[in-house]
Amino acid sequence: MGFWVVNADTLASGRFVVSALAETTACVKLLEKGAAAHPGERAWLDAHLPAYRRMLRSDPVTAALLDAALGTRTRWNADFLTPPHPGAGSPPFQEELDVVRRTPPERAYADLEVSYGGPLPAGLRRPDAPERIAGLLEWVWTHAVEPDWERRRRVIEADAVARAGQLGQGGWAAALDDMRPGMRWLGDGRLQIDASDFPSRDISGARLLFVPVTPRTGWVAWKEPDPDRYAIVYPCSAPLAGAGEATVPEALERLLGQGRARVLILLATPLSTTQLVALTGQGLGSVGRHLRVLHDARLIDRRRAGRSVLYYWTATGEALVEGTRRPDAPAVATGALPDPRPWRSRTTRR
Repeated sequence: MGFWVVNADTLASGRFVVSALAETTACVKLLEKGAAAHPGERAWLDAHLPAYRRMLRSDPVTAALLDAALGTRTRWNADFLTPPHPGAGSPPFQEELDVVRRTPPERAYADLEVSYGGPLPAGLRRPDAPERIAGLLEWVWTHAVEPDWERRRRVIEADAVARAGQLGQGGWAAALDDMRPGMRWLGDGRLQIDASDFPSRDISGARLLFVPVTPRTGWVAWKEPDPDRYAIVYPCSAPLAGAGEATVPEALERLLGQGRARVLILLATPLSTTQLVALTGQGLGSVGRHLRVLHDARLIDRRRAGRSVLYYWTATGEALVEGTRRPDAPAVATGALPDPRPWRSRTTRR
């Protein structure tokens, strides 16, 4: 069983952070897998997968380096591909990417041999390996992630709000047990990372960071030889990720107005006011007014969950949303938070 020993101070200082680099790396994994988790993700793959594959076909060396770095054979990422978050704020993508780009070649070779599962082929033992990997990440960011980053960021922030709420209501066991496959709080200062037989690590005194990403994948990361921070990258709850892609029917927008219709669409999944603010980008006052109007019209109802109040569709609200959708439009995904289904991913240090 792979677990970390965590003291109370490390747990108490744990933070949820946003990483554009982690989101981009997760999107690379999604492009490599080529399988969507929900209709919005399918549309994203349809839009970007052909160009991504053409780009790799035009640069077979980088394609082979990426395959080695993602641990296709070992299920272990090359460490330099997934550096831990710097630990404060939400740094710009280029600032995070520079950490990958500046990796010394010998360090990259060592990491790649671990993820590849043996000595690298001569054609991959290249001094420009970090630059090639960084260039690929930059291409995916520029073409496929950055244009949609504000929406993705709102989904990520909404998930962090949900997890923080779970932490306040049920402690670390409630917040961690369904975060990623095989992960759970064992008690007595032990955090099971997965069901593998990797040696335990004592991370007491280090910073513990939680990094949500919208694709269904995840990994853990730290920087040798003396790690001062550990990052757990995990997939946002499935209903939140799907909600972030939901489109507002034109007829519903004309009826209710854009902002109010957007709030109603998102409530296919029970959400709090804070989560709605994060997902919509609207102000707290605006979201509160929309909720009051929708509740007075009996399109939504509410219930208390611990310290939060969750809003959700009534039968009338659901009928209105579905009645205004085009016949060929996909149904809005519904579900409670967090989604208890496990996710399998091709990741490192699982």
